Amino acid sequence: MTESTAAPLEWARKWLATPKKQYMNGQWIDGNSKEQWSVKDPSNGDLLCHFNMADSDQVEQMAQQAHQTHDEQVWAKSNRDSRAKLLRDIATLIRSNVEKLAVLESLANGKLYSESLEGDIPTCADIFDYYAGWVDKFYGETCPVEEGYLNYTTKEPVGVCGLIAPWNFPLYQASLKIAPALAMGNTVIIKPSEYTPLTAIYLMELIDQELSVPKGVINLLLTGGQAANQLTLSHHVHKISFTGSTGVGQKIVQNSGISNLKSATLELGGKSPCLFFEDTPNLDSAIDRAFDVMFSHKGEKCSEPTRFLIHESIYDYVLNALIEKANGVKCGNPFDADAQQGPQCNEMQFNKIMSYIEIGKQEAELVAGGYADTEGDNAQGFYIRPTIFSNVSPSCRIAQEEIFGPILCCTPFSTTEDAVTMANDTAFGLAAGIYTSDVSRAHKVAEQIDAGMVFINRYGCYGLSSPFGGFKQSGWGKEMAIHSLSSYTKSKSIWVYYGDQ
Repeated sequence: MTESTAAPLEWARKWLATPKKQYMNGQWIDGNSKEQWSVKDPSNGDLLCHFNMADSDQVEQMAQQAHQTHDEQVWAKSNRDSRAKLLRDIATLIRSNVEKLAVLESLANGKLYSESLEGDIPTCADIFDYYAGWVDKFYGETCPVEEGYLNYTTKEPVGVCGLIAPWNFPLYQASLKIAPALAMGNTVIIKPSEYTPLTAIYLMELIDQELSVPKGVINLLLTGGQAANQLTLSHHVHKISFTGSTGVGQKIVQNSGISNLKSATLELGGKSPCLFFEDTPNLDSAIDRAFDVMFSHKGEKCSEPTRFLIHESIYDYVLNALIEKANGVKCGNPFDADAQQGPQCNEMQFNKIMSYIEIGKQEAELVAGGYADTEGDNAQGFYIRPTIFSNVSPSCRIAQEEIFGPILCCTPFSTTEDAVTMANDTAFGLAAGIYTSDVSRAHKVAEQIDAGMVFINRYGCYGLSSPFGGFKQSGWGKEMAIHSLSSYTKSKSIWVYYGDQ
């Protein structure tokens, strides 16, 4: 612990001792499930807080309340300036409490405090500011139709939006859903992961205390996956935005079909490749960047480049550089200034990653890591060394299945055609990276790769004005940019006849 983290940590301990509740229709209420959930610190297993979960009946009650608010159109018909002001006010709240939110994020998730403080939380504020600017800029149009008719379209709120955020980027992913949904006039039910609900709870407390929001417009649901399933089945919910596993995404689609055909935005799994051609510019810098993107946030990122496809002429050089970097990483408490990698988010994920390491040992050559880091105090937490497998066949399970942890698969290739074939040889299509000095090849390969995002000569470029989302089993729809707004609205076509009867 450093001096800069002492005060926020002390504040967090006091805040964690206060009751944690659901927020429904402007009121804090206890979850009515008999199941009490404990949020634990993945660095040492300590209890952070506990709360009663909502059961499926309470989920449905929240959906009905949110639907009633939507029907009353208190928010949908509100002044656009007031909508934009609310979003900007939320951004201000986040910036004013960035250290507290960052501490809560790292305590529950295990990511480095610096990753929360310098990256995740400030970006949440930017998201609300960004979508505040869209409130009065996303609207209908007039359509060219035959003489005697006027045809125009309007953009209306879709209704009640169930927003299901993951545990790897808890407040960031929640913000990407809340901001555009509110900007377009919807009512929302925010469902954070039960493993990492702290920042959503605290932000909801700040909003409740500091801002004037009509009752029922913003609701907070604390529950697990079984009860949250009711969100996707409820006829009072009109849209689901979900970030998580492909399996759950498929279940959401099924539930939509058997309920009210609610729309869905699904940001799902990935098995993204990064291609290093023989003419990679600034090779050492490229290795550094790709390694950092792969292993930051403990490898718990859907868009990380988990497969390095490396031209055979530079394979040994790249692999040796990666091994040296992996062996030099210091795993440690997220609040230790010299720690470079924190613990995995929870025991279930830790065990899943460790099982894939054992699978990998049977399929490929383990060249770095491959074990839990139990040095000193790390023995109490869920720490896994950065792990690298070499000469991984594209058919291996570790090359095909999303692991969501610090495991990198390296595979050599000889031709561009081989590289593209291997890059596309998974069920996923979220992102891909290309490193080459040949501009023509870069564009041709980018066209051939079946992924929603392709990064040329710098893996991992993100901006709020650029759409985020994948192809194939990596999901439906886009988040960020103008592209996300369509999913939070419905278009109505209106015809006016003014010709002779």
